[in-house]
Amino acid sequence: MIVTEPVRLLYIDDDPGLARLVARTLAGRGCEVVHAPDGEAGLALIAAERFDVVALDHHMPLETGLDILPRIRALAEAPPVIYVTGSEDSRVAVAALKAGAVDYVWKDLQGHFRELLAEAVATAVLQDRTRREKERAEAEVREARDRAELLLREVNHRVANSLALVAALVRMQANAVTDASARAALEETQTRITAIAGIHRRLYTSDDVRVVAVDAYLATLVEDLDGAMNATGQRHRILLDAAPVEVATDKAVSLGVIVTELVTNAYKYAYPEGATGEIRITARRDGDTLRLTVADDGVGWQGAGTPRGTGLGSRIVRAMASNLRAQIAYAQAEKGTAASIDIAL
Repeated sequence: MIVTEPVRLLYIDDDPGLARLVARTLAGRGCEVVHAPDGEAGLALIAAERFDVVALDHHMPLETGLDILPRIRALAEAPPVIYVTGSEDSRVAVAALKAGAVDYVWKDLQGHFRELLAEAVATAVLQDRTRREKERAEAEVREARDRAELLLREVNHRVANSLALVAALVRMQANAVTDASARAALEETQTRITAIAGIHRRLYTSDDVRVVAVDAYLATLVEDLDGAMNATGQRHRILLDAAPVEVATDKAVSLGVIVTELVTNAYKYAYPEGATGEIRITARRDGDTLRLTVADDGVGWQGAGTPRGTGLGSRIVRAMASNLRAQIAYAQAEKGTAASIDIAL
């Protein structure tokens, strides 16, 4: 194998004559060889200069290559190390590989090891450059992803702020109209906008903008709904029991609108005027499915017949369920209403 790009090799060996032979052999392979007579000198050169690969001899007067190898590998951006040994004890080579050497070469009396060393150098340099290029490419991908996620968080932040402004304007308009039905319609519109804004608020504070934690999102949504409904003079209690499940962002939007509509309908129609009761929201995982249920103990409705009011809420629920490729199911109960939907995760 011939090296096609310039390579700097540090050869650590106490035999200067052998080092010259190695330099002569590898020069024809495109390698510049720098000689260090011992481990300390080699470490100093690695700290001061750039080397693509190190060839480290085993036997030296004051130490062995196994003493130096861990110190080389501990350096920042350490070059790959090829272990050179004349020992016939295979345990030396095994110890070198365990200590971090990428390859080893046996010295022989005929000098064939220099050709083997040249091949090992070329292979080690190619593998190291490939590894570094891969790491650099992965780092660039991570940086690009981080920039995109930061931009997306900023977009969600601005969308949430804009939706909050729209909701405030709708509230102002509702306060300005005198017609009761028009005011109620505007208040419901504000509640729907607030539900969608909550998704975007959750996204720009999330570590992963691709998903939304259902329990945390519904807790915030319930708080908003409770405040909005209480402002109209209705005093029902909302209970939430949600598992820590994550759903895709687009599914969370539809889910939030469904909860908003079902809770709003329960506030308006479940209990007779002047009576108070509970509205229960549960979200439970069952395998690859999330079952969402909104239930009350009121007058009851099983999804059949003409809905009370304009029917817009029911149409919105069906549309959001269609977005989720699911259907709303109403339980047949003697008391109250229980609407459920199964969402694929």
